[in-house]
Amino acid sequence: MFDKAAVFTDLHLGLKSNSRIHNQDCEDFVDWFIEQAKANGCETGIFCGDLHHNRNSLNITTMQHSLRILERLGAAFDQFFYFPGNHDLYYKDKRDVHSVEYAKHVPGITVVNEMFEDDDVALVPWLVDDEWKRTAKMKSRYMFGHFELPHFYMNAMVQMPDNGELKAEHFQNQEYVFSGHFHKRQQQGKIHYIGNAFPHNFADAWDDARGMMILDKKNNREPQYIDWPDCPKYRTVKLSELLEPDKNIAVPKSYLRVTLDLPISFEEATFIKETYIEQHGCREITLIPQKQIEEISTDVDIESFESVDEIVSKELTAIESDSFDNRKLLQIYGEL
Repeated sequence: MFDKAAVFTDLHLGLKSNSRIHNQDCEDFVDWFIEQAKANGCETGIFCGDLHHNRNSLNITTMQHSLRILERLGAAFDQFFYFPGNHDLYYKDKRDVHSVEYAKHVPGITVVNEMFEDDDVALVPWLVDDEWKRTAKMKSRYMFGHFELPHFYMNAMVQMPDNGELKAEHFQNQEYVFSGHFHKRQQQGKIHYIGNAFPHNFADAWDDARGMMILDKKNNREPQYIDWPDCPKYRTVKLSELLEPDKNIAVPKSYLRVTLDLPISFEEATFIKETYIEQHGCREITLIPQKQIEEISTDVDIESFESVDEIVSKELTAIESDSFDNRKLLQIYGEL
């Protein structure tokens, strides 16, 4: 099916209320992706789902960005494969309506809307109904998908609970499984979550291991991950740390949440924000007052306490209702 492929996932065009800045970041990333793919001799490109963010509607300006992106990708490779992620689908339980339907008219783009096998490679779009049962019967050595597997991290703090369906052990016949969907790059055994193209929000704070993956199948090499050096960066930091010049925390395209652990006036706070945005190219700085921490008794077993994320995740998972989707609630919480 291919000799050497360049792979990325989860752009989420239209994120942040169709933010012009985010959509332009997506275009800039794709330009960098194509440059890296060509430099590494990749003749094939693969996108593992979630081109768009809003599954209910598609903003005109966002569609212009996504069309330009697809045209560039189609022209850059001998073949480029796209398959829908859950955010691309209008209905969560079927794939007959998705927001990138027009991609089939873009030269060079192959839209894969059904499970597809060729040679030793399988391409698997977002699974619906009981399709997950079919994956255990697929024989391909390499599998690319948009899977929702338990015990992997949806972000740096929250793990996906076991919903009783597809699990990592179902991939008995594969040597490598590459997936989009969860934005944190991670690996357990043969399962690789590639990670989103670049950090999107504070769920990705201090985690810049985002970008693309290259798979040299012809020479049977291990996957190679390349980080986008110019990606937006999210940082949570104390004011005292931010002001230390040798730490170089404030960098171009950065979003900062700064805890005020030093006494400053309103005028000083305004000066800091304006200075860091103008001189360091920061995009956004939010100053957060220092919370008062109550003294904790040394007689208390601190290890027995659960974190807020653990408590919230446990409670969301325990909800039993036909009106709510536990997985969606966890995803929403993870993106806050």
